[in-house]
Amino acid sequence: MKFFIAHLATETNTFAAAPTGLGAFEEIGVFHGDASRRDPQGAGAFLHFLRGLIEADGHEAVESLCTLAQPGGRTVRHVYEALRDEILADLRAAMPVDAVQLLLHGAMAAEGYDDCEGDLAERIRAIVGPGVPIGLELDLHCHFTGRMQRAADVIVAFKEYPHVDTDERGRELYRLLVAAARGDIQPVMAVYDCRMVGLWHTTREPMREFVRQMEAAEREPGVLSVSLGHGFPWGDVPEAGAKLWVVADGDAALAQSVAERLGRAFWDLRERIGPETVDIDTALDVAAATKGEGPVVLADVADNPGGGAAGDSTFILRRLVERGTADAVVGALWDLGAVHVCRSAGVGAVLDLRIGGKCGPASGLPVDLRVRVRAIVENHSQSALGTRERLGPSVWVEAANGLHIVLASIRTQTYGTDAFTGLGLELADKAVVAVKSTQHFHAEFAPLARQVLYVSSPGAMNFDFGAIPYRLRSTDYWPRVADPHAAAGI
Repeated sequence: MKFFIAHLATETNTFAAAPTGLGAFEEIGVFHGDASRRDPQGAGAFLHFLRGLIEADGHEAVESLCTLAQPGGRTVRHVYEALRDEILADLRAAMPVDAVQLLLHGAMAAEGYDDCEGDLAERIRAIVGPGVPIGLELDLHCHFTGRMQRAADVIVAFKEYPHVDTDERGRELYRLLVAAARGDIQPVMAVYDCRMVGLWHTTREPMREFVRQMEAAEREPGVLSVSLGHGFPWGDVPEAGAKLWVVADGDAALAQSVAERLGRAFWDLRERIGPETVDIDTALDVAAATKGEGPVVLADVADNPGGGAAGDSTFILRRLVERGTADAVVGALWDLGAVHVCRSAGVGAVLDLRIGGKCGPASGLPVDLRVRVRAIVENHSQSALGTRERLGPSVWVEAANGLHIVLASIRTQTYGTDAFTGLGLELADKAVVAVKSTQHFHAEFAPLARQVLYVSSPGAMNFDFGAIPYRLRSTDYWPRVADPHAAAGI
């Protein structure tokens, strides 16, 4: 059996001013059929894993493009088209194939394309014909669309946020595609539109229990897979929003029934599952009241590069300075200029440094500090949910009161504790650790934290979900509308 595999992903914040160009993909890596071998712990980690599954079963893997970019604005049209067309050309050259398995995001939009994944899947279907199973693995923050559903046989999304189950979902999808290619199953999909916009962490109840409900439903006769696409709140595209879909074995009515049952159960949780945020001073008050008992980890949710923000906002940093908070860590801030100045000065140098606040109003104003350069790493990286992610040339500087700041050259959210410890900066003895992330930090930082707080501040990611200024998607959703299902007569 011959499998055609590829990985193309970015998450599009349509409100971000800067487009996603080729450089954003090149920064992480663009691999032309060899990512699983050239970068098996980085960008190619999933294809390396998938190739291992395929070849262990005695099948053939034909590997195509592998590339991904940090979230940002819409992908430049010719960049998306070139990446898409490379996959299509490789597929034509590989024909005939027995199955197609792709790792995509599900919330990628480009200039002229609101649904890149649906566009790609449609074109793949036109090449392979109706008899070859196509499987898509999507990020949990995807927009499940009609084009995707019509073009693919099986679509599976991550169940966990943070996304610690990428490989597990890939294995699930692979096994379903093998069974479909052999004729052992006939997958059909049905979807329930939850008509909700938000962010929902699966690390706490009641979302943890809801994931278990989804898994229990997958053990019911005839049910092959259950996925909840949370949607990406800052993606203004027509089919955005939370949707639950079910893959069943040849029984469309069963798929629809289970999708509606679970979708309504998720809707019933809406008042209990939203992120609980506090303002900056409340978070720092908590840290001050329990100092010496381990670090309080603050998630700077509005300035998460993983959601398209710049990663250089200074609102938390400024309050730490103004309050004289001791033994605090902030990072990783994206500041090419500050990194360059520190690299030029060298380790041990003491200098006046202007930090952050460079990318616009959502970044706040720069903070001027006298700092000592504590460490410089030319090719810094961090663990990132089972892979390695580059931070580029990075520096650790220390200001008064034991205020430690990590500055990076590559814009990315903070995933792993080694974003700090890889520079020699210890965390266990600190009072406050502020990370540029919304939730993916949780897997590594929660075990060392006395408490994790999600901090609201000005920034590029608006967490007032009812007030996001959508133009393309319907505004008939919760929490903007109390009961959009009733309004729609559902």
